[in-house]
Amino acid sequence: MADTTYLQWPFFEPRHAELAEALDAWAAQHVSHDHGPDVDAECVALVRSLGAAGWLRHAVGGRDVGGAHDTIDTRAICLIRETLARHSGLADFAFAMQGL
Repeated sequence: MADTTYLQWPFFEPRHAELAEALDAWAAQHVSHDHGPDVDAECVALVRSLGAAGWLRHAVGGRDVGGAHDTIDTRAICLIRETLARHSGLADFAFAMQGL
């Protein structure tokens, strides 16, 4: 994992560090740097994988509709995008598009 000393900054809570570490470990196992010739198919596969693992729940506000929290946690979104982008720009893109 990359240097995460910034997760000790006062506006991050322990849950943010746990989220970043868990996603980094998951991405190391499930996100490929080589997307092959069919980027669209790879993007669909990434969305399915992110959803199955529960990461897309962070892009939804409201537990009553399947979100991870009652409101969207912007700090968590930033950490998720940063972590995914470090592993794959396409993974970051796939995640970001689900929140639009």
